[in-house]
Amino acid sequence: MLNPQVTAAAGLRSRPPVLSSADPYEQLQAVRQAMIDAIEVETGPELPLPVVVDVDADGVPCRLYATRTDAPVFVYLHGGGWCYGTVETVDRLCRRIADRSGCAVLSVEYRLAPEHVFPAAQDDVDTVLAFVRKSGADLGVDPSRLAIGGDSAGGQLATVAARRQRDQATPLDHQVLIYPAIDPMTASESYDEVGSYGLDRASMKLAWETYVPDPRLRFTPDVAPLAADLAGMPPTLIITAEYDALRDEGADYADALLAAGVPVVHTRYMGVNHGFARKLAVIDDARVAADQIASVLRASLCF
Repeated sequence: MLNPQVTAAAGLRSRPPVLSSADPYEQLQAVRQAMIDAIEVETGPELPLPVVVDVDADGVPCRLYATRTDAPVFVYLHGGGWCYGTVETVDRLCRRIADRSGCAVLSVEYRLAPEHVFPAAQDDVDTVLAFVRKSGADLGVDPSRLAIGGDSAGGQLATVAARRQRDQATPLDHQVLIYPAIDPMTASESYDEVGSYGLDRASMKLAWETYVPDPRLRFTPDVAPLAADLAGMPPTLIITAEYDALRDEGADYADALLAAGVPVVHTRYMGVNHGFARKLAVIDDARVAADQIASVLRASLCF
């Protein structure tokens, strides 16, 4: 059964007008602004932390959240179909994870499509990870304990980065993937079952095509995580949602990781839809998920 909080949350964000100019980029800007405008009502007030500071990670804007010095680092990548979202849209989620986990959270403002298509966002993530390893001590964090995570498109970026780090013999300690976008084919049955709850096949296909315009690249390991050898990937937490078109591909990825010998915890949150995890002010399970993530990071990195 769909949680009534999901229905209530859906009414909080204003629908961008259909612009008479029919300019797709202008429409994109309107959608981006609607997401920003809804931050306060969807995510609630800021949780005060000792450290909240903007950081230039070798040219990539980031925001650092910390409650203590020499903390492990959790690099976080926001969702939004590689086209939307900012550090602001996940600010409250990152604050809660930092507060509950004892980890420093470094939220990444990677470049968005269509202004910057693949591999721009992935290159930004690689740059940030290299920066943390090189300059983490200057930030007051412990770069020797390093995890990565993200939601939706950010989950795809996170797990590709984790695989690339493995290939460079600089493996990460953990990855957290919240309803990750895994399959450029959008072939899962869940698209047909639950596509009307905030995300459907047409919008996801458009997101993939906008991020990776060249179809020849969409099935390479740097775009499609299931195209890679997954042995040696870091221990993984995957969160999926019952009423989410990405539900099945997230589950398939969990199964593939397990088959490759990777320790995996896959939790499916029932009654909620895509995007629920950042809506801390209106969906109870968002707070539960944030605390689950914090607990996993604390166990994996802190003690």
